Amino acid sequence: MTLTDQDKGTAIVTGASRGIGAAIAERLAADGFGVVVNYAADAEGAESVASAINANGGRAAAVRADVASEDDIAAMFDRAERMGPLTVLVNNAGSLGELASIDQLEAGELTRLMQINVVGPMLCAKHAVHAMSTAHGGAGGCIVNIASAAAKAPVGLTQIDPYEATKGALVTFARGLSNEVASEGIRVNSVSPGIIETQMSATAEARDAGKHTPLGRPGRPDEIAAAVSWLVSPESSYVTGSDITVSGGL
Repeated sequence: MTLTDQDKGTAIVTGASRGIGAAIAERLAADGFGVVVNYAADAEGAESVASAINANGGRAAAVRADVASEDDIAAMFDRAERMGPLTVLVNNAGSLGELASIDQLEAGELTRLMQINVVGPMLCAKHAVHAMSTAHGGAGGCIVNIASAAAKAPVGLTQIDPYEATKGALVTFARGLSNEVASEGIRVNSVSPGIIETQMSATAEARDAGKHTPLGRPGRPDEIAAAVSWLVSPESSYVTGSDITVSGGL
């Protein structure tokens, strides 16, 4: 990246109205980025995150976009560019889908899950490359996919096989894209959280699984945000195509 520390540009964080996404948005704002706090349905949550960032001296705007819609994605990127040059994309938005055994799932449910968790991040990456690539006149930047430790090893949760598969796809996509755009000033990595204390994991099964990690507890959203912060900083300038597992030892 050619931007200075005083001009870090704009970061888009998808699914940032709560949980891990909100923590990432707040951390990147504290790091000096202008932040697009994306949401699909929770306008109140996203506005709360953006307002808190602005009240603390940062720059943020809540922007609605369903990552399953490329029209919505394009409009979100246009809004981000009005805040300043795009330099970071964090593909965090995702869905667990229907919690059921595979023999109980309908094709439409699986298609929607793939659209949100895989196709959406790919489309966001497409628009990010257009905005950040030096081949298109950009200043370079970073893309981080939020995957899951569940894609690589069991985490003690059941009926999430399709979800695990979509998160495995994000790791693979980050690895492949990193090679494709490295010469264009863009680094691409992924972060694989384990059991993290969020609404998505607020089940008795998840809480119990968190207690059985080697560290004996679930993780916190800010611990994932710290990993993302490092990956988009100059301190990780030689890191691309990597996946960082933040799972308490799972």
